[in-house]
Amino acid sequence: MNKFGFKYFGIFFSIISFFSFFNIIYSYYFNLLNNLNNYIFTFGITLIIGLFLIIFNKYKYEKISLFDRILIVLTGYVILPLAISIPYFFSLDNLGFINCYFEAISGFTSTGFTIFNELDQLDQTLILWRSSSQWIGGLYFLFSILLLIDLFDENLKRSLTNYISLNSSEIFKQVFKIIVIYLFMTILIFILLKLVNLRSYDAYNYSLSIISSGGFMPNSNFDLIFSTDISKIILSISMLFSFFSLFFIFNLIFFKKKNINFLSEDINILIYLLIVISLSFIFFNYDNNFLNVLVSISSSVSNIGISFEQVPKNLFFVFLVLVILGGSFFSTSSGLRVIKVLTLVKFSLNNLLSHSKPNQIYSNKLSLNKVSVNISDINKYFFAIIIFIISLFLISLLLTVSDLDFETSFKLGILTIMNTVNSEMYDLANLDFYNFNIISKISLIIFMIIGRIELLSVIILLKKFLFKN
Repeated sequence: MNKFGFKYFGIFFSIISFFSFFNIIYSYYFNLLNNLNNYIFTFGITLIIGLFLIIFNKYKYEKISLFDRILIVLTGYVILPLAISIPYFFSLDNLGFINCYFEAISGFTSTGFTIFNELDQLDQTLILWRSSSQWIGGLYFLFSILLLIDLFDENLKRSLTNYISLNSSEIFKQVFKIIVIYLFMTILIFILLKLVNLRSYDAYNYSLSIISSGGFMPNSNFDLIFSTDISKIILSISMLFSFFSLFFIFNLIFFKKKNINFLSEDINILIYLLIVISLSFIFFNYDNNFLNVLVSISSSVSNIGISFEQVPKNLFFVFLVLVILGGSFFSTSSGLRVIKVLTLVKFSLNNLLSHSKPNQIYSNKLSLNKVSVNISDINKYFFAIIIFIISLFLISLLLTVSDLDFETSFKLGILTIMNTVNSEMYDLANLDFYNFNIISKISLIIFMIIGRIELLSVIILLKKFLFKN
């Protein structure tokens, strides 16, 4: 393991220790002392590990290969949830390591599958811990995108920075921006939720879940909390924060005409979102429940997945398609990414047209981009879709073998790879993950991680290990 990897993990162990300390303070303040020792233990061990990895691994910046960066990101998704699972393991009797690790992975990958059926019976500090794990995972995902930026094409890179190959100073600049903007947007969502009279405890938990595209909820009365029209509108807007690029608002404020590429992806996906909402309003606005559908649209495109109970069940396929497409490449949402799919579709149409009208020349660029997409980038998009299909086939097969019916396995497979919580709008709200067999849980754990790393990185790992020459 490269020394950079140890320092990288040290930073996130330190962040976990910070949230452990917050839970200790919360436990003392509200006299919730049942699980206090568990958070003290978690705080101590993560702080020691974090400081050791940061201080005693002196790192001099050097070029890190793409394979090493993929390995670092993947290793983090395996070891960091071990620390997050500590409070689950010691707070609840007879839960078992696999269940605790499943919950921790689900939180850290911002998926939202949960083994807890009765949330109201959980200690408030444990609810906070679940929400915190999502926030940490969302930040880790954004840092991971920065590490794996070479997997993206030049147009997508330009929506982040003018520098295609990031040096140490540019990395530090972007990391600082990520932390500040991510924290600012979390606070902004918290304020928006407070405007619709959510109590601070609920607003805090929902803000951590929403900004990270997570699916953990602090209670079971979601429909009652967001019962008014204004609360549904605010909720929909809040969930779109994790649909657009993290830098969208920042780039709007500091917009310069020469840096139009910084905004091009988000403008394109804004057009896509408006088209989806308009078509939904025209065709699905029966029973006067469009605001419920709007919440489901916002939740699906941002890969959060939470929804109301009263959602048309015949729309689950539409919502699954929105989940697969995902959002901006530098957002906390998962998915294949809208721009990649649109570019691939345009390239395919252009190739078909070129055979029917060979004298015509067709541009392989989106209307707001000045740079055409290279054939190598098209190949990346194509391979990402192939890997998605293969991954979906494998997880569906494993879940079907584990006694789930095919439809449930197929839909759950999509949600797993796209890190989206099961809910009413996918007709999967009643799944009992606690009683899933060990093969199903391990399969879900593996594919939740696969879904959170760039799908193209799976090919690179396989090539490295299987084709060493």
